[in-house]
Amino acid sequence: MEFETLPDPFRRPAKPAGFDPAHAWRLGWLAFVCLAAAASLLSQTPGDWPVWAALAAGAVPALAALVFTGQDERTQSLVLVVWAVGGSLAAALTGGVSGAMAAWCLAPVAAASTLDQPKRLAEGAALSLIGGCMAALAQLSGLAPAAPTGAQGFVLGFLALVTTGLGLAAGLLIGRRRQGARDDRYASEIIALETLLDGLPHLAIAIKGQGKVTAARGAAPPGVTTADLVNRGLTGAAAPGDRQRLTAAIAAAHREGAASLTFNPALGVERVVALDLVRVAPGQLVGVLRDVTVERNREAALDQARADAEALAAGRARFLANMSHELRTPLNAIMGFSDIMRARMFGPLTDRYAEYAELIHESGGHLLDLINDVLDMSKIEAERFELQRGVFDAREAVQAAMRLLRVQSDTAGVQLRGVLPPGELEVDADRRALKQIVLNLVSNALKFTPRGGQVTVSADGHDGVLEIVVADTGVGISPEDLERLGRPYEQAGAAAQRARGTGLGLSLVRAFAKLHGGEMTIESRLGAGTSVSVRLPVLLAPLRAATPPVEAAPEPKAEGTGVESQAPPTPTSFGDNVIAFAPR
Repeated sequence: MEFETLPDPFRRPAKPAGFDPAHAWRLGWLAFVCLAAAASLLSQTPGDWPVWAALAAGAVPALAALVFTGQDERTQSLVLVVWAVGGSLAAALTGGVSGAMAAWCLAPVAAASTLDQPKRLAEGAALSLIGGCMAALAQLSGLAPAAPTGAQGFVLGFLALVTTGLGLAAGLLIGRRRQGARDDRYASEIIALETLLDGLPHLAIAIKGQGKVTAARGAAPPGVTTADLVNRGLTGAAAPGDRQRLTAAIAAAHREGAASLTFNPALGVERVVALDLVRVAPGQLVGVLRDVTVERNREAALDQARADAEALAAGRARFLANMSHELRTPLNAIMGFSDIMRARMFGPLTDRYAEYAELIHESGGHLLDLINDVLDMSKIEAERFELQRGVFDAREAVQAAMRLLRVQSDTAGVQLRGVLPPGELEVDADRRALKQIVLNLVSNALKFTPRGGQVTVSADGHDGVLEIVVADTGVGISPEDLERLGRPYEQAGAAAQRARGTGLGLSLVRAFAKLHGGEMTIESRLGAGTSVSVRLPVLLAPLRAATPPVEAAPEPKAEGTGVESQAPPTPTSFGDNVIAFAPR
């Protein structure tokens, strides 16, 4: 298995292979020391041990530099110290600062110049000065041996001058090579930067003072030319009506550090150009000019389309809200006349006509409910729906809604249960809206709960919040439908179930909850039923002491029709706080 080594961004780039002046100088130093040793061996005389010691002291730093080359900065500093000790010791052993090898006191400077660390030169100069002082001190104190004379002195002096001079020359060569590489890198970076600027889709400009353009790179927007900017300045490139604004923007950029505006160019007043300015130095700005005509036109078109759609929706909502009387009046007449026919107030009817009258009344009631939903939603969308707040016991509204849905639960074969607290739930809310919330939620639950299932309505209050929860054991809602529910005219379930409503039930519940400052949440899972919670911050006081639940009384006889409304079913008690309507 092969692994590819990724580049380390913190690693110094490897040096290109080739001639290394520093390495060659260290090898040359050792070679000259060996030649000097050979020359001294040929002219060996008694008492020449200081010469051999001086040559050894000079060879040690070169060997150390060859072994520890390319190490970290601390190692390089230690190697320079070795050069200083070796050079000063060799100079002291051959007569001091006036001896044959005094030039080796400059060995740290020569060694530092060959390192790829320019800051080491100061360190090498300091070490050379210290080494020279030590050699001079040894000479003045009489501790330094006598300087070699004759051919031996010439060889040693020549060795010291040549090796030190070659080191300084190698350092100069390395410095020039480093500077050349730096210049090449800067040149390539400048070329890349110029290529990048010239390829910009916008125009980048440099501005000095109050609008003088000193440089421009990139694509100029329509209506603006680079020559016009350079000759007339930034303000001169704008239409006369925008020049004062442009001058103010330049002053603001100098003062605050940045500024932006749009203006019409002098050579294309039908265009729109955006300018972004940033201060980069005192009296110096950089900016970007870009054409935003298409963007402005697109935004204007979108704004107009949005305004048209809002106006259309508002007109539709106002139309439906204003049609409330015209739509409800004929339906009320239809239901009233069908009521008279059902009651046989003007004589007997055949069974077929009585059945038709019942169907007319039932269909009219269903149609009136749908129209009421549509009108309520239209009023809410038109912001014309006003809550009729009042103080009442929320349990009464919940029980009234459950009594109205008793027949529907019997027909569906679903048990309808109510779990209410024994104490009063005194709220400040719209009684009709609260009743409508329960009616819509329970009606939806009955529609999606199969025969033999159960729908539970519970109400409770805590911390000033009334919470109504309607839970069923129905088919549940898929995640896709769950995201859509709560929006007007959105429905879930099969086609047969969708045909039985307008898709406004849950959206009205959510709207009524928001009007009260509350919220509606839905939790459901396919095959595991659905639970809808409505939380309204309308509770006035904590629950009072437990009292027997209030049972709904029979509704009074309707005036003018001679028909007595159906009495509410007798609730089956499950303790003090549970009422249930079992299907017949």
